Amino acid sequence: MMNEFDLIQNYFNWELTDPSVELGVGDDAALFNLPLGHQLVTSTDTLVEGIHFFKDASPGDIAYKSLAVNLSDIAAMGAVAKCFTLSLTLPKLDQQWLKQFSSSLKESSRLFNVNLIGGDTTKGPLNITITMMGSIEMDSSIKRSGARDKDDVYVTGDLGAAALCLKKINEGVKPNQNELTRLNRPVPRLELGSALKNVASSCIDISDGLEQDLSHILKSSEVGATIDTLKLPLDSSVTKYIKNTKDWSLPLCGGDDYELCFTAKKSKRDQIRVLSENLKIKVTKIGVINGSKELKINGYDGLSSSYQHF
Repeated sequence: MMNEFDLIQNYFNWELTDPSVELGVGDDAALFNLPLGHQLVTSTDTLVEGIHFFKDASPGDIAYKSLAVNLSDIAAMGAVAKCFTLSLTLPKLDQQWLKQFSSSLKESSRLFNVNLIGGDTTKGPLNITITMMGSIEMDSSIKRSGARDKDDVYVTGDLGAAALCLKKINEGVKPNQNELTRLNRPVPRLELGSALKNVASSCIDISDGLEQDLSHILKSSEVGATIDTLKLPLDSSVTKYIKNTKDWSLPLCGGDDYELCFTAKKSKRDQIRVLSENLKIKVTKIGVINGSKELKINGYDGLSSSYQHF
């Protein structure tokens, strides 16, 4: 009969690849070193079965997304991701499920160059909690509170495909492969986030919907903004959906995009264009910050339907 310690040893005790990690899995706590003049950046997200992923979701997709959503938060701060802990609650010991989950998590951690350094396992309804840790030079982090009047508002990538995928699944319609990928395997914008730390005045990742997440920036910065629906970068299937339905709520309020929404001075436009070209990441200007302390969305007068945790 496998116990907790066997489970950790068999599935989650991997070789460390970062020399800054002094002590990883297997002790009372982990030890890792921060470079001189750097600050610790940390973020925690919990994914719960039936809320953040479907009961029949593949273990590989669950593992990847659990890691990616935390990495997206680190990217939004402009930091470099370093290591993470995993708290795994399981209804039962299913070794086939664990093998697939562990393999995907290990592969994803190698892809994004982060090390698993500890965590916890317990019995209960399936949920996964990851705490991600990173580092950034002192006083260089991109906060939500830095947006200023007349700054430009940008988003990365395309919006709405993950929300459209979720809508189709809930309605019994089969999503296409791109929509499934956008929902289950979002790409955290780590390289761009780090490059924006001396460029962006504020930043947030789009997890609960552009409308709500941009509003967090506005509240923290005590400013307002005007954005335009016709400037939103959309996936082709979302463009088709809106053409047929006139429903802009998916890209504005749908969530699960894990793209970055950031602001920057007009003087940074050329620098942002060069970053976009060099990193091959679409970056689109969608609006402008103002002093109104309200968010105005040209072309949309619907109620907010962004995701609420409670």
